[in-house]
Amino acid sequence: MKKLACVLALSAAFVSMDALAWGNDGHRAVGAIADQLLKGTNAGKQVAALLQPGETLESIANWPDCVKGNYCGPQSQEMVDYVNANPKHHEYHYTDVPFQLEHYHDHDVGTAEDDIVQTLKQCIAVLQGKDTPETNPHKFTKRQALILITHMTGDIHQPLHVGAAFVNKEGQFVVPKKQAEVDELAVFDSRGGNNFLMDNAKLEQTSAALIPPGEPKPIKEGVPAALTKPFHSYWDSTTVDYAFRRIRTKTPEKFAQAAIASQPEFAKNTGDVSTWPYQWADDALAVSKHAYAGVTAGKLTKQTSKKGDTYYTWNLEVPNDYPVPSSAIAKTQLIKGGYHLADVLKAIWP
Repeated sequence: MKKLACVLALSAAFVSMDALAWGNDGHRAVGAIADQLLKGTNAGKQVAALLQPGETLESIANWPDCVKGNYCGPQSQEMVDYVNANPKHHEYHYTDVPFQLEHYHDHDVGTAEDDIVQTLKQCIAVLQGKDTPETNPHKFTKRQALILITHMTGDIHQPLHVGAAFVNKEGQFVVPKKQAEVDELAVFDSRGGNNFLMDNAKLEQTSAALIPPGEPKPIKEGVPAALTKPFHSYWDSTTVDYAFRRIRTKTPEKFAQAAIASQPEFAKNTGDVSTWPYQWADDALAVSKHAYAGVTAGKLTKQTSKKGDTYYTWNLEVPNDYPVPSSAIAKTQLIKGGYHLADVLKAIWP
């Protein structure tokens, strides 16, 4: 376990900190869809009662990412208090089930007591008024539970936040049968794809021929262009950018309007609402298989940071048309996340 903790800590120092699920626009799009679907409903009234004046689900959708640093500006006292009360809040956003599997099961390899499925389950109980020391171990308030559900429902529909890739030393995707295989470094955890590196120049060249052009990116003086892009970062932000561009929208609100106007159809969640996070995780596992279709990792590469620390990466190759299917998946998952967010709040407050 100490070996794994060391590798993860060193790898974390290497990974870009902008790797936040769906990025700013993606999470806002999920919230914006739900905002529109909840208009005139009892759930919409209950949501408004927990939000502050001027807030919407769209505007608070990135709050659980904003508390990780100063990405969104100075921390509010509410954010500081939440972080101090939740030292493991970083772990609430994901689970690491091998993407080759079909289902999320409690206590299986890659799952944890503080992962996204358990966090969503706890937040649902809080909003239902069913929280107890057992169902709400983190003592979430109803406002916190609403904010977390808004964000985590987006997160759980990002396929790499559920379906994780584990690789052997030759870069082959494998399924660890026991956690000990990972702890002893017989199998390596790619950290949600953060340690898979895509060739940034090749990606931009490929996307230029397949995706409509977007707004010119500002050039930061003195900052060289990145040579690689973590696979997780690609799924968090690049696929969202591509999805917006493919339907000619520039804002989360416009994306939400276009999504609802398209009258999408998804399979309805069934059974008790407390089981829905499990259903969403299973759906994300199915989608993650498509995210990894045709993707290959090179051999394990040992790297040394400027501080002399060791970390490991893999160069990742994706199909030549990858921006097209990946952005299509992102579009579907964003819309699905918005509809599921509205549905779960309606189920809590009929």
